[in-house]
This record gives sequence, structure tokens and C-alpha cells, in this order.
Amino acid sequence: QVQLVESGGGLVQAGASLRLSCVFSGRTFSTRAMGWFRQAPGKERVFLAAVSWSGGSVYYADSVKGRFTISRDNAKNTVYLQMNTLKPEDTAVYYCAGGANTIYTARLSSYDYWGQGTQVTVSS
Repeated sequence: QVQLVESGGGLVQAGASLRLSCVFSGRTFSTRAMGWFRQAPGKERVFLAAVSWSGGSVYYADSVKGRFTISRDNAKNTVYLQMNTLKPEDTAVYYCAGGANTIYTARLSSYDYWGQGTQVTVSS
């Protein structure tokens, strides 16, 4: 059974850091790219970052480049998103996604599987 479960969200003050985790299950993820997206209230879901199946290649949206870091540990079946210097505009529901054939895509349709999301709220 394919499953993605995010955790690590919460309420923090501006300038703080958070690390999100996504535990994945299912053989389909062992050779596929995985990514993180977010959706703010009233806005579309947008791409943040992606990591290759080996973890050796990463790709970021310009909006988070330099502040967010994606990584994966296949031994633990986990993908991480380290978020530093958080801003109020980072407030959103953060989603883990899996199953893409390439990391170089920001399209939601490139990903076959999604987690349920974890809320991140950044207060000013």
C-alpha cells in the first residue's frame, strides 16, 4: 500500500526553523523523485522542492532557495524539508508528494501520490 505521512508542522515565530518529515511506504518510491508543496489559504498549491531517488540531486523553487533544504533517507523511508528563517508568508499547509519521474518539474500532475498535509503557521 502506498502511503505518505507528513509531520513536524506547528506554530512558530518569524525567524524560527522547522523540519518537516514525510514517511513513505511502497516500493514505487524507491526509484522516484519526491517533493514538497504548500498551499496557503485561498491560494493554489505550489511547488517548493524536489529530491531525486538517490538524494544526490535537488531542485528548488526560487521563492525558497537558500532558506529551505530538502533531503531524503531511504533507509528510513523519509523525506525531510528543513525550513529556516521562517516568515509569516510561509504560513500554509505543507504537502509531501511522491512518484515523479524527474525532480525538474513544478507541476502537481507530475506526482502520483500525496500526503494529507501538515499545517505550518508563522506568527509575526
